[in-house]
Amino acid sequence: MLDNPVKLNPDFAHSLMIGSGLFWTITYLLILRRGFKDKNYGMPVAALCANLSWEFIFSFVYPHPAPQLYINYTWLLFDVGILIQYFYYGRNGFPGNLPKALFYPWFVLTLVLSALTIMLMSKEFNEYIGIYAAFGQNLLMSVLFISMLLKRGSSTGQSLYIGLSKMLGTILPSVLFYNYFPQSYLLQLLYISIFIYDLAYVILLYNKLKAEGINPWKRL
Repeated sequence: MLDNPVKLNPDFAHSLMIGSGLFWTITYLLILRRGFKDKNYGMPVAALCANLSWEFIFSFVYPHPAPQLYINYTWLLFDVGILIQYFYYGRNGFPGNLPKALFYPWFVLTLVLSALTIMLMSKEFNEYIGIYAAFGQNLLMSVLFISMLLKRGSSTGQSLYIGLSKMLGTILPSVLFYNYFPQSYLLQLLYISIFIYDLAYVILLYNKLKAEGINPWKRL
C-alpha cells in the first residue's frame, strides 16, 4: 500500500512530472515518425494495449489531477496514432502459424484483459493513481522492446532516440515516486529493473544499427 507519501516541494514534483510527460511524448512522436518511414509499427501490441488502457482509465475513469491529466490526454492521442499504425502494418508481424482472421480478436482480447488488470490492480491495492500499474507495464514494455528487436532481427521501426527518450521519461518519475514513497521496496525494484532493461535495449539497438551500417545518432 502506498500510504503517507512524503510531502514534496510542488515545484519539484511538477517539474519531474512535466519532464516525464515531455520525454514520453517525444518517445511517442518518434515511434510514429519511424513507423511511417519504415512502414512498420514501433510498439509491441501488448505494451500498446496496456498504455491505451492506463491512459484511458486515468483520464476518464479515475482522472488524475492536473498537470498529469493533460499529459494523459496527450499520451492517449498519440497512442491512438500508434494503434492506427499497428492496424495498418501489424498483419505482417502477426504469427504466421495463426489464422489472419484472429488479428483483430487477438488485439481486442489483449486490450480488454489489459484494462481489467489495471482496474482490478487499482481496486486490489486501493491505489487509484495507477503507480503500480504504470511501472509494472513500463517494465513489460522494456522487456517487449528487446523481444521485438530480437524477433525482427533488424532496427525496423526503431531508433536510438526512442530508447533514450523512454529511458529518460521513466527515470524522472522514478526519482519523483522514490521521494514520495521511499519505503516501497517493490517500486524500487521496478525502477531498477526498468532502467536495466532500457539500458540493455539501447545497447542492443546501438550495436544492431552499427551492424546494419547505420549511424545510430543520425537515425530519427
